[in-house]
Amino acid sequence: MAKNTPKEYRNLVMYSVFVRNHSQEGTFEAVRRDLGRIRGLGVDIIWLMPIHPIGVQARKGREGSPYAISDYRAVHPDYGTLEDFRRLVDSIHALGMKCIIDVVYNHTSPDSWLVQNHPEWFYHRADGSFGNHVGDWTDVVDLDYSNPGLWDYQIETLKYWASMVDGFRCDVAPLVPLDFWIRARREVETVRPGCIWLAESVEPEFIQFARGQGITALSDSEIFQAFDLSYEYDIYPCYQGYLDGVLPLSRYAEAVTQQETIYPDNYVKLRYLENHDRLRAAAAIPGETALRNWTAFLYFQKGTTLLYGGQEHSCSHVPNLFEKDPVDWTSGPDRTEQLQQLYQLKQDPLLTDSTYRLQALTGDILYGVHQSGERQLTGIFSLKGNCGLVPVQAPDGIYPNLAGSGSVEVKFSRVSCQGEPIIFASVRPAG
Repeated sequence: MAKNTPKEYRNLVMYSVFVRNHSQEGTFEAVRRDLGRIRGLGVDIIWLMPIHPIGVQARKGREGSPYAISDYRAVHPDYGTLEDFRRLVDSIHALGMKCIIDVVYNHTSPDSWLVQNHPEWFYHRADGSFGNHVGDWTDVVDLDYSNPGLWDYQIETLKYWASMVDGFRCDVAPLVPLDFWIRARREVETVRPGCIWLAESVEPEFIQFARGQGITALSDSEIFQAFDLSYEYDIYPCYQGYLDGVLPLSRYAEAVTQQETIYPDNYVKLRYLENHDRLRAAAAIPGETALRNWTAFLYFQKGTTLLYGGQEHSCSHVPNLFEKDPVDWTSGPDRTEQLQQLYQLKQDPLLTDSTYRLQALTGDILYGVHQSGERQLTGIFSLKGNCGLVPVQAPDGIYPNLAGSGSVEVKFSRVSCQGEPIIFASVRPAG
């Protein structure tokens, strides 16, 4: 873990924006006009998916993947000008939010500026041709970090953008050498003190596959030496396995709890129900009651909360990465009120620094507790809307339900769960 990562990052909410598909216009200016609404959801950080020009050669779809970048030091002309981008960032700051941008340093498009000017900085096959290590990524070619000149160029590029933005979300960060990220963090700090570093880590199976191919593939324990936040792909197979009905809920609860013991005390995971590479939560989690429970649990989790643009309107369609495919802002129930209430919960200092444990109960109910000193925060999440009596370790009494309306009654160390999410604060029981 980066030694200076603040635990206060656990109180933050991040909102991911795909500029092309955020609006019909697909511009920086259109995003800027929507910032007030986004801030009103309870958002602290705007993450802009790649803002750079996209390569033409080997392009997938008409528009191409934003992760097939042709020039790291320019902005996509369809989105606007550099001045438009600066204006967007200034407006984000004016509303009290921070802005991070995507960094895609494992690869570029085959016709990128770097390919044309520094072909020696790329991975080459045995026959001398450009290539990549992941066969499905046919629209990109891999960089080769055995070249010191590449390190200098990439870090100078980071420092350039760090003069404008507050941090970076680093695409497939485990495929880039750890020493590069450590040096980059150190040097960028001279330009942007407190720069936020988020790693898109990878799933355990991918790490094993990559290492089997002789490819650099950093574990989360390595990633945390340079980054403040990491994706939770380390436990994602357990989450997906439960949703698919092939793993018990207890396996997921155990995986979350285990993170408390295998990472440093100030670890911060990016918690999400969806992102641009996965199914929308509204599609993966059928039923409004189930989705309300999972959403409340998302904010209860220890870590930074991620919302993907459109999640607040229960969008079930995953925007296409390769085409113009705007978010349908009328597609489902508006979750704004729930998100606003949960944002207030997210500010609780108990979520900043606590011991955290999670367990699965009969009836597909998650039971979680944050504890610090005499205070504790208890969460009960009925993931399939089931009712039941839930044993709790809290003094008998009546408490406000921080996850919804009304109150929570603890009687004889039991809470009656009626299928809706429950979160309440109490003191630890005596003894």
